[in-house]
Amino acid sequence: MKYKILTLLLLISVISVAQENLNIIPKPKKITNYIVKFSLNSKTVIQTNNVESFEAQFLKENIKRQTGLDLKITSEYHSKNKILILVTNDDLMFVNKDEYHLVINKDIIEVFASNSKSLFYGVQSLLQTIPNEMKDNYEIQGVSIIDYPKFQWRGMHLDVSRHFFPKDFIKKYIDYLAMYKMNTFHWHLTDDQGWRIEIKKYPKLTEVGAWRNGSMIGHYTDQTFDNIRYGGFYTQEEIKEIVAYAKERHITIIPEIEMPGHALAALASYPEFSCTGGPFEVGKTWGVLEDVFCPKDETFTFLENVLTEVMALFPSEYIHIGGDESPKVRWKSCPHCQKRIKDENLKDEHELQSYFIQRIEKFVNSKGRKIIGWDEILEGGLAPNAAVMSWRGTEGGIAAAKQKHFVVMSPGSHCYFDHYQGEPKNEPIAFGGYTNVEKVYSFNPIPKELSAEESKYILGAQANLWTEYINTPEHVEYMLFPRIAALSEVVWGTSNPKDYKEFEKRLISHFEIYDKKGINYSKAIFEVTSKVQPAENGVAFELKSANPNGIKYTTDGSEPNANSISYEKPILVAKNQTIKAAYFENNKVKSATIEQPFFITKSTGKKIELVHQPHENYGIGGSFTLVDGMKGNPSKFGRDWLGFWGKDMNATIDLGKTETISKISINTLSSEGSWIYYPKSIGILVSKDGENYIPITIVTSKEIKEKKGKIVVNFDMQNVQFIKVIAENNGIIADGNPGAGSNSWLFVDEISVE
Repeated sequence: MKYKILTLLLLISVISVAQENLNIIPKPKKITNYIVKFSLNSKTVIQTNNVESFEAQFLKENIKRQTGLDLKITSEYHSKNKILILVTNDDLMFVNKDEYHLVINKDIIEVFASNSKSLFYGVQSLLQTIPNEMKDNYEIQGVSIIDYPKFQWRGMHLDVSRHFFPKDFIKKYIDYLAMYKMNTFHWHLTDDQGWRIEIKKYPKLTEVGAWRNGSMIGHYTDQTFDNIRYGGFYTQEEIKEIVAYAKERHITIIPEIEMPGHALAALASYPEFSCTGGPFEVGKTWGVLEDVFCPKDETFTFLENVLTEVMALFPSEYIHIGGDESPKVRWKSCPHCQKRIKDENLKDEHELQSYFIQRIEKFVNSKGRKIIGWDEILEGGLAPNAAVMSWRGTEGGIAAAKQKHFVVMSPGSHCYFDHYQGEPKNEPIAFGGYTNVEKVYSFNPIPKELSAEESKYILGAQANLWTEYINTPEHVEYMLFPRIAALSEVVWGTSNPKDYKEFEKRLISHFEIYDKKGINYSKAIFEVTSKVQPAENGVAFELKSANPNGIKYTTDGSEPNANSISYEKPILVAKNQTIKAAYFENNKVKSATIEQPFFITKSTGKKIELVHQPHENYGIGGSFTLVDGMKGNPSKFGRDWLGFWGKDMNATIDLGKTETISKISINTLSSEGSWIYYPKSIGILVSKDGENYIPITIVTSKEIKEKKGKIVVNFDMQNVQFIKVIAENNGIIADGNPGAGSNSWLFVDEISVE
């Protein structure tokens, strides 16, 4: 059967109205609305030339789930009141191989494309135009859509090693990706804390490596554990089932088998592939652990056998081999490793890691596949055909693209969904950082540093969901939604940060979909968020929400209610006080209460300059964070802290006039498992003119540790205008510690002057 497509030629008797957006996410490339409407009811049929096609069955099942209507699928011709789904390449010249067209007219809905994948995308867009309610008849807005994606890698990651999630939830996770036209699922299957994939040649990997004898409780800084045996794994039959399920939804699964680091679960199972011979136990603590694969021939045989079974299960072009956070401590003292360095004429342990990765790449290439790894695989020389996943910022991706290697952008600044997404004070414990919906939406996967030719090596982007602090499917959903919607529009290529409010309106309309699907999602978008700005004699506390007119607040620390002060403009804070605020609709509270204590001193709100800027992951408030009157929570590395990676903090505060001072306070943080170290020293200097500085004191590392990072310096009264505070970064992390060989993080908060 062949269909003549007249609709695309716009030979339809409708009147075009001004273009406006339906609530489709990701936003289509081109969309035009019409004043006509299609009536969807029990008489509607789904007409297709392939009644058994997955896309037809998927449409039927989801319309029934959304509306209760059980539509008939037929190949017989119907003149009207039908949904026509068609794969064709005869009647149209498509701009893009993944292009689809969706036309909704008075009597017909047409979805057509050149292949089943793009047809599926059209079906997903159609489903977003159909209400989620049980009725007999639905009026659907007439529309013409021409659409296709910009990036070929539109991904989401899930770590199942730290916490394990059952097969049925993995399928649900894949459904979530498909709903927003994502096409890549990065499945992190192995790590120090658990091996999650059955390898028949090495049964101990799941008999031993899939189980640990306890887990961390609370945040890493608490260093508390339970003794409950924990684990799980996927059989090869389950993996085949999941891969097939994803394939139907046009999603490629990229498996990750970590090497040479993050290998403790494997070494607990087969200690002979380590440098020391063990014994080991599966990791109970998070972070980076020292025992890694030893690059001896037996180890490569083991890994090649593992990868052979993995590649038999996953038909993906790329196999992810990790390559990140691999300490060199064991290699430095291992005779096998040192002999390998000498025999292969390598410079050091970094080149040994490059040798390791390149040897694995040759094997994977021999099987017709390619490797992709985290940006550490750049160190010591990049394997010839490897792709890079840039997570420590965009620098690694830029370097790889300039070397003509393919890149997936996944920087922690915008793409780590284990970060806080609302006010950290109101959120469950997360890894750190602050990545809300708007920040995700602002991401551009193509760095400005790349030329047009170099930009062609950017495959796309993905977000990562690490699960140290996420142990239930409901919590996974909470961290995923609604940020996945923002990411989907970024990688589809239709996001525009200047139009964020328009996107936000569409996003809020999807909350009803989440409710109907039973998805546990974050409502932080409704939450009252805050921003602090300089003001005379203090700071101005600006509050925002989806509807600022609904904000109520108090300044005495009491809980806000419907009769509290209505927010109209930024609140002047010139003394110590606690402000609480919440969002109300119809006199009912609709958000969590935010609570912000302020500590006002002579430095609060004053001009401050930094010699080195903080890292983009931990610098959202910029230098003003240090004088905004708010103290950060040590257990939540959110936006109230500045993080410097490998750099000193060198700050100069201008009090604006000569002041008499005798006390300076500063807060620093230590969480060595997260590579965060107290500074080596803190120097304080003062000046009357900003040029000639007098040293007040140098606080030593020993004193900082004794005071647990909370430094208070009292001194004789000084009449000064300028104050310089220099916190010296710990530098390179020493051997024997998590992250050994990498730069330390320095976290600093409020500098108070009295």
